[in-house]
Amino acid sequence: KDVGRGRKSQADADAVLARIKPTASYDDLAGCDLVVEAVFENREIKADVTQKTEAVIPKNAVFASNTSTLPITGLAQASKRPAQFIGIHFFSPVDKMPLVEIIVGKKTSDDTLARALDYVAQLRKTPIVVNDSRGFYTSRCFGTFVYEGMAMLQEGVSPALIENAAKMAGMPVGPLAVADEVTIDLQWKVIRQTEQDLGRKFVKPVAYEVVQKFVEELKRPGRRFGAGFYDYPQDAKKHLWPGLHDVFPSAVVQLPVGEAEKRMLYIQALETTRCMEEGVVTTAAEADLGSIMGWGFPAWTGGTLSFIDTIGIREFVAECERMSKRYGKRFKPSKWLKARAEQGLSFHGPAGESKAA
Repeated sequence: KDVGRGRKSQADADAVLARIKPTASYDDLAGCDLVVEAVFENREIKADVTQKTEAVIPKNAVFASNTSTLPITGLAQASKRPAQFIGIHFFSPVDKMPLVEIIVGKKTSDDTLARALDYVAQLRKTPIVVNDSRGFYTSRCFGTFVYEGMAMLQEGVSPALIENAAKMAGMPVGPLAVADEVTIDLQWKVIRQTEQDLGRKFVKPVAYEVVQKFVEELKRPGRRFGAGFYDYPQDAKKHLWPGLHDVFPSAVVQLPVGEAEKRMLYIQALETTRCMEEGVVTTAAEADLGSIMGWGFPAWTGGTLSFIDTIGIREFVAECERMSKRYGKRFKPSKWLKARAEQGLSFHGPAGESKAA
């Protein structure tokens, strides 16, 4: 693209491409001081890649996983060097997205963290450091946005209303379009892996049936496969799949646009408070930075926690209580959050750090 735009000569482009070495041999990783694994979300495959890589890389090398959901501490169990195992989570498209989420496992050393931060700095990207959790910080919160869009679709809210309400609220694209981009198939893999890991403790996400139906029954697993919530004709722009109205008939009375906007923004902000409570993200500044630069939470809000502080924590909690009664317990604020509301504690300022800070 840079060559086409006159920003780079063909010779310069060829020189960059010449530095890339595709290979199917683990032996070619010998001598690497940092390796980033980016296979899809399957614990067994990641473990296999970890062990085969560690067999050839130097003893002081850092092994990083680009997983977006699987806990780093669990993945590190496959490693003989858990102190040198860390999460380095990039966002798609990597060449455009400025944020990198660095995830520290229980045994990750300070030296490994420092080297990961140096690596991200060399890429001229902005890091946030979070503690280990399933989905970490960004994927957990962003996932609520995608699932809330699917939940509304299942309720009979018009697909066009869902997508346009999200963009009117300030999100870059609608939740159904995002689901197609990351692929519904990947979301199903993540759900199944989580179900396998947690067993009886597994709680189905609100959009479980929608994801399952699109992957297993409708065979529309996302854009990469040519069909998802949208159709992707070769000679025209993508458009919402007309069959959506047959699978999920639109209700006679539609949800007000403002209420749809509120549901999508509040559920993301609420999940951020849970991450703060659990010590996954430890400062309001990193939470805000991660939300805007990582998954595109509306910049006008200042970030998920600034959004709550602007609304007022008491009003935010009261609205979450109202929505929990109407839409489900996923909107239920925790005792920790309600206690903050009763005390009027904002997230920015002396009281704005998590218990794990």
